[in-house]
Amino acid sequence: MIPLHDDNPTEITPFVTIALIVLCSLVFFYEASLPDQVAQAFVFQYGAIPASIFGHAPDLADDVAGVPVTLTLLTSMFLHGGWMHLIGNMLYLWIFGNNIEDVMGHVKFVVFYVVCGFIAAMSHALTDPASGIPMVGASGAISGVLGAYLLLFPRAQVMVLIPLGIFTRAMYIPAGFVLGFWFVMQLLSGGMSLGQGGGGVAFFAHIGGFLAGMALIGVFKDPKVKFFAPARHRGWHRAQW
Repeated sequence: MIPLHDDNPTEITPFVTIALIVLCSLVFFYEASLPDQVAQAFVFQYGAIPASIFGHAPDLADDVAGVPVTLTLLTSMFLHGGWMHLIGNMLYLWIFGNNIEDVMGHVKFVVFYVVCGFIAAMSHALTDPASGIPMVGASGAISGVLGAYLLLFPRAQVMVLIPLGIFTRAMYIPAGFVLGFWFVMQLLSGGMSLGQGGGGVAFFAHIGGFLAGMALIGVFKDPKVKFFAPARHRGWHRAQW
């Protein structure tokens, strides 16, 4: 299932969500403009490398350091490994991020996003602390947004594109099903990836970020916003919420 948009209106303009999308896109455009060897060095400098984070490869950390090792947990959130990686992450952020920013406010949303991203990166690093492969991408932080959305708006309607062989079908599905299915797929894929080593999708970053979002949303949301809100549509008013 490929989500296209949700029918879940907001009251504020999601400036932070927009800024994150713009910043990630600009960093990727810069990265894509670099020669291959320079681009690879850029990823090693600013990606989160588990072996460096846990001190298993101090020589590696010294050789590629662009920023302090702990800061790569932040900088890695703005790097991406390719066009599809970027587009997929930004699509999910745009669809679900605006509603979470709406219930937190701009400043709290920044903190929530970064904390979820940190927890996600550490969740991935802990699965293979000796790995020298850098982790990049905003998906861990965005997974936190998805976890929060699941608890707040499980009945919101999400339009998804479903491939059916050579055909596709667009239909509205409750967000609880869309995000629940997504999380189950991360659990299954993460379990199958254990012990394989090498690069690939950081499934445990997704899992850790998602659980962090679920755990933290109660602290960050507006107290007036209830969990498991009923479905809303365009033209709603906050007094009806």
